[in-house]
Amino acid sequence: MTRVLCVLVVLGACPGGVEAQSRPTAGHQHQEPADGQVVDAPRIPIPPVTDADLAAAFPDVAPHSMGDDALHTFVLLDQLEGVDTPTGPGLSWDATAWVGGDLNRAWLRTEGETEDGRLGAAEAHLLYGRAVARWWDVVVGVRQEVRPGPSRSWLAVGLQGLAPYWFEIEATAYVGEGGRTAARLEAEYDLLITNRLVLQPVVEVNLHGRSDQVRGIGAGVSEVETGLRLRYEIRREFAPYVGVVWARRFGDTAGVDNLTDDAIRGSRVVAGVRLWY
Repeated sequence: MTRVLCVLVVLGACPGGVEAQSRPTAGHQHQEPADGQVVDAPRIPIPPVTDADLAAAFPDVAPHSMGDDALHTFVLLDQLEGVDTPTGPGLSWDATAWVGGDLNRAWLRTEGETEDGRLGAAEAHLLYGRAVARWWDVVVGVRQEVRPGPSRSWLAVGLQGLAPYWFEIEATAYVGEGGRTAARLEAEYDLLITNRLVLQPVVEVNLHGRSDQVRGIGAGVSEVETGLRLRYEIRREFAPYVGVVWARRFGDTAGVDNLTDDAIRGSRVVAGVRLWY
């Protein structure tokens, strides 16, 4: 009996058949476009969006810092490693720290090494940095060298940041006492072998405008140092590593008296730890 009623409804033989199905629903007008398709249009048009509607959809949120308002700090001990020097075992470091916001920061760079418990080559930069483009800062400040030889002070101006393909670049020019000039270019790259195993190649080139016999430095390209360090990030902030470093002196610097072949060109194996917070 149920099947018979269903057939009758489909064929329109009883009330509620095709006529009932084609009847427009409440609140809609039945329209017949030129192509024959049935379109149900709303009887009441949608009102335009008002300012009150927008305010209700996007309410005010708690105030938050924008631009250079918030103060942040960062400390990176990129290299803290044991080294084997001609006078005995030593310790080498290379660290960077900054404090500031998104646009303006104060930077501290320091690097050096100890030899047989005594301070060897050491220097520090104190810089003001200003962001000039995405990933790039211009820095200006002072560089102080304390060893080897007499102390030297320099005015420093440079550019630092992240180049395409994730190369970290530091390029700095210096003007010192008595019209001395120098420049340094450093580049490094983090090659992810796995999510935690990282190979870091580093290249540093030092140039000087004129000789400084007291410090054993000649004019031109004075020294090139390259290194490969393989670290394992136990945590992102803590990563022990091993590596090898090659150094080569050139030109007048290599011709300084009393320099051995090992001092002109040499390599050493290093082991240390990288920290940041």
